[in-house]
Amino acid sequence: MAWLLVVLAGFLETGFAVCLKLSHGFTRLWPTVAFAIFALGSFGLLTLALRKLDVGPAYAVWTGIGAAGTAVYGMVFLGDVVSTLKIVSISLVIIGVIGLQLSGSSH
Repeated sequence: MAWLLVVLAGFLETGFAVCLKLSHGFTRLWPTVAFAIFALGSFGLLTLALRKLDVGPAYAVWTGIGAAGTAVYGMVFLGDVVSTLKIVSISLVIIGVIGLQLSGSSH
């Protein structure tokens, strides 16, 4: 269950990163509000997960999901440049996240 919380927190991290961009430096109300909601949710779920998980693997999985999700979202919806190297790099991050998730131990 704790790993599920980390995964959900990682998806919320993607949401807060995207909303941070869309807020244009916190000058747009609704993306700023959405940023705050996603950020609080992400950090809250990660905090709950860390009650049961080692901090290193959990944090790495959280940031990996957030980074990969944000990069993919940017390429698909925000017009970010798509390249073979970027796709391969995101794939390696995902492979690393899976490896860290599998290596994580519970208390």
